[in-house]
Amino acid sequence: MYKKFINLITKLVGLFYSEKFLNYLILFSSLLILTFVLSSRNFLFQNIIDNGVSRINVVAFKKIEIEDIDKTEAKKRYESLKVKPVLKPIQDDINNNMRKKLGAELDSIRQIRELQANSSEKRNKIKNLFNIDDQDYFINHTIDYLYMCSDAEFSKLAVNALAVLNDALKEGIIEADLIDNKDEILEKHIPASFLRTQSLAVAFLLNNILEPNMKEDQTATELAIQKVLSEISPVMVVYEKGSIVVSAGERVKETQKKALKQLGYNVNQLDLIGIMGILSLVGLCLFTTIYYLRNFADKFLKIPYTALMALLTIVISIFAVSLPQTISVYVVPIPAIAILLTIFTSSRVALLITMLILIMIGISLQYSVEYIFVFMLGAIIAIFTTNSVNYYRRMDMVRAGFDVGLIQMFVALVMFLLQNNTENLDIGVMVMKMFLGFGNGLLSGIIALGILPLIESLFKIITPYGLAELADHNQALLRRLQFEAPGTYHHSLMVSNLCEAAAEAIDANPILARVAAFYHDIGKLKRPLFFIENQSYFGIENPHENLTSRLSKMVITAHPKDGVELAKEYGLPSIIHQFIIQHHGDSLVAYFYKQAIEAEGAENIQEEQFRYSCPRPSTKEAAILMLADAVESAVRTLKNAEPEVVDEMIDKLIRERLIDNQLSESPLTQKDLKTVAGVFKRALRGMQHHRIKYHEDILEELNKKSINGIKQAQLQSEIDIKVAKLRENAQKHSDSGSGHDIN
Repeated sequence: MYKKFINLITKLVGLFYSEKFLNYLILFSSLLILTFVLSSRNFLFQNIIDNGVSRINVVAFKKIEIEDIDKTEAKKRYESLKVKPVLKPIQDDINNNMRKKLGAELDSIRQIRELQANSSEKRNKIKNLFNIDDQDYFINHTIDYLYMCSDAEFSKLAVNALAVLNDALKEGIIEADLIDNKDEILEKHIPASFLRTQSLAVAFLLNNILEPNMKEDQTATELAIQKVLSEISPVMVVYEKGSIVVSAGERVKETQKKALKQLGYNVNQLDLIGIMGILSLVGLCLFTTIYYLRNFADKFLKIPYTALMALLTIVISIFAVSLPQTISVYVVPIPAIAILLTIFTSSRVALLITMLILIMIGISLQYSVEYIFVFMLGAIIAIFTTNSVNYYRRMDMVRAGFDVGLIQMFVALVMFLLQNNTENLDIGVMVMKMFLGFGNGLLSGIIALGILPLIESLFKIITPYGLAELADHNQALLRRLQFEAPGTYHHSLMVSNLCEAAAEAIDANPILARVAAFYHDIGKLKRPLFFIENQSYFGIENPHENLTSRLSKMVITAHPKDGVELAKEYGLPSIIHQFIIQHHGDSLVAYFYKQAIEAEGAENIQEEQFRYSCPRPSTKEAAILMLADAVESAVRTLKNAEPEVVDEMIDKLIRERLIDNQLSESPLTQKDLKTVAGVFKRALRGMQHHRIKYHEDILEELNKKSINGIKQAQLQSEIDIKVAKLRENAQKHSDSGSGHDIN
């Protein structure tokens, strides 16, 4: 029972310290911290509205213009009601039918006028004609006029009625107006010059025959309304600098909320539902990141990378939330995050995380489309430019920030022009936004450059910049290697050249391969004189001659583990440790194995006893280092370094490593191996070049000729001196008149 309890505790402790548990802990902590940070703007900073009422007096620190949407919409509704419907004629011959009906009515009334009957009978006949039972005075008076007026007046009435009908038909009559406004239609077309009785009579005649002759063209009417609405300017509310936007205790209207938002105040009241919304948003973004990493970039799910990405996200969120309201959002160094993530992870991971950060911050803090768009393009350019920097020149990162600044400046200009017109164009504001966009990019490059070494040291993640520093031959370990193991140092230089060229040829990491090659044999510093490349330099005998094969094997195979200990002691990054421990894998120490067989007999020796006890290469770069290390050492021992011999040796060594399964855990393909072999062959041909070999007889002959030439030159020199002296004496005698001639 006690043992089971101890085992359970041990498992729980192991789980607690496992990488998987720590990753989950980092993600859960990030979820809570980001939710708190992004929500804090609402309940810790600048929350000035309580139940719709302002807590404080807010004074505008700049001039702002806000559209009053309610008034603008009311204005649009009013103007749209003033638009007359666009009509189109009904296809039937309705106009002629109404004219015929009017003619028929007039003929019937004319016939009644001609009857020999009293007034009462004529009135009743006309009522029956129009189907009227009403005893209204005005109707009876109008009917009496129809049969009592003179023929001239009746003829004039007929002409006027037809004219009014034609006017109404020309303007157009729709069914809706006919139902609701028939009297208004007639009154509108009856001339004011008509007498009251004549007007009533015309209306009486036309009242029964009017029908719709037009119908509304809804499409054309809608277009007309839209045209009118497009010409309506919004109703703006202007708050001058120094004016009160909202007073303490005043209920805040929608227009005032917009003004407060432009001034940088938070106008949202965040309750539990709002916090759950932010929690869901952050959770969705984190889930998207983890899903992508697990499926497409699982190497970045290790604790240092997960912690780094979480920390950068949290820091930039805190920076954005705590930003004073009077300062522009352009000071948030979003491109710096993109640059750092590109250096520490990859361009795709950097793009994904930067976009998700923009989504979280933009939605939670209500950033405008302008800021989101500027930062989005700035981050994309930052990722592109960072991929092309020279890691041996740190100032290239500042240049990348400069490029980002130019792009953000241009995008800020574009967004400003899209959001403004000639009436409210403020050149000063435009220039300020362009300047802030440029400054944001440049500042991001400087921030990334300054914080890079701190992150490298904190998370122990090696970057190309860190590798470039490790490649400096003034590093302590490399200096020790130069003086304490010069042969190993020279060997490491040759191997580094091979590794860099091969890694570049197969799209591996050439900088990492080169730097790892510099340090792969540092374990030999523990016992440098036991390695043959150093023995000739110091001019000593081989100490292995005094050791058994088993002891020699132990000394030789210890150098990878010794190298890891030295690497830890000198603070080399863990990725270099992998190269040191893996560059021999579990390969056979063939020389001492064969020596042991000769000394003890094959039946007493097991091959496993003479193998390295190290892991096999797990990356392309480590596999290249193993091959380059073996090839360079072997080719250096060749007495006949002809190109054919070198090529054969390289193929043999790679084939042996392949058959021995030393490359089974590396991602190198057959095509990669063929490419690597080709690179090695070209490089080693250049290293093993030949000098002209002179024959000994030729050398002796040349020496003799050289000696004879020197003697002849000396003799000629003595003769020249004597001749010069004779000439000098002859000149003296000539001057004294002796008359001697030396010629």
